[in-house]
Amino acid sequence: MKSALYLCLLLLGLQVQGQQVPEDQSQADYENLPYVKLAPSNADFAFKLYKQISDESGDRNIFFSPLSISTAFAMLTLGARSNTLRELQEGLAFNLTQMKEQEIHKGFQRILQLLNDPHREEQLNMGNALFIDNQVELLPNFLDGVTYFYDAEPVYSNFQNLTQAIREINVYVETKTHGKIVDLVKSLDSDTLMVLINYIFFKGSWETPFSNLSTTDDDFFLDSKNSVQVKMMHQENYFNVHRDEKLSCWVVEIPYKGNVTSFFVLPDKEKMKQVEDALLKETVSNWMRALDKREIYLDLPQFSVSGSYDVKSLFQKMGVTEVFSDQADLPGVARNLPLKVSKAIHKATVNVRENGTEAAAVTIIEFAPMSLTLPPPPHITFNRPFLMMIIDKTTDGLLFLGKIVNPTAKED
Repeated sequence: MKSALYLCLLLLGLQVQGQQVPEDQSQADYENLPYVKLAPSNADFAFKLYKQISDESGDRNIFFSPLSISTAFAMLTLGARSNTLRELQEGLAFNLTQMKEQEIHKGFQRILQLLNDPHREEQLNMGNALFIDNQVELLPNFLDGVTYFYDAEPVYSNFQNLTQAIREINVYVETKTHGKIVDLVKSLDSDTLMVLINYIFFKGSWETPFSNLSTTDDDFFLDSKNSVQVKMMHQENYFNVHRDEKLSCWVVEIPYKGNVTSFFVLPDKEKMKQVEDALLKETVSNWMRALDKREIYLDLPQFSVSGSYDVKSLFQKMGVTEVFSDQADLPGVARNLPLKVSKAIHKATVNVRENGTEAAAVTIIEFAPMSLTLPPPPHITFNRPFLMMIIDKTTDGLLFLGKIVNPTAKED
């Protein structure tokens, strides 16, 4: 029986308030950078995984980090071989006709560097760690790869004492998520010898905050018959907006201070399924190209939601099965130790409020010529189920992807 490798994939979005070509590079050189070439694959994977989660979620909220999950499994490909490797690469939507394996890892390396840039205005941290049993000897190529490309911290622990190992892992997770994810790992299989962890921590403020004086109690319609009371934030301002008549939805970009932005997608009544079915990177690219800055009345609910996912089950349904079985071919990980992935879990949480973590107030009075011929600004009210995306503009990385069905639900 193979020893177990356990993957913990974490995303924490705290108090969320909320690709340009560098001047010294040509368009061709920029498009040939590994992290730029990797972006379409990561987007394909994100929407493929979303649809798998959506098929199983029913009427529950969805919130997860595609980038967190793809990064963790990309690390694992460094030790995978033959069909196990092929399944992982196909599952992650890597395009090996466009990129060599080395380029893929270089792409993730650069993404990590850019996300963890200490000069970013928003707080955004992403990292990896390997908790390894003292008796396990990682192969040099694998250890060098995960440390060089993914900056993974190897932490040696005693997995013969599972209580101690669980405590060490949970302390690490709690520290890296600033105390927001506590006691994530409840138990480990008795044959677990290694735990791989990826985490993301994001903390941002709206570029233009909502005034808490404008927040009112309002209805959010779960469906045609049921509603819940929410705190609805209000703002009249200029936003990048697009009305997609073909898919019957509004798209509103709400940027954060710094280089991260969010897209909120509001399908018309009974059109959510139509929008979800069309959720592809090409659709989102079309929305982004079609955005037009205009004045709108915007109503957005406060919400705090989280989601926990069995990534092993999701991947198996997407055709990635061998890495979780006794046929797993991971000979490049450890010396004389056949491994398989026994569990893979992912937890994400997000909290949307008026200002985020910054206590700031801004008053802006803009004057513009009056025009009696212009129609009034559209009133876009997110008072029914909607989609949310948070995108890092530096890397084109889809950090968060979710569907808010009930802003008051606190399910895990």
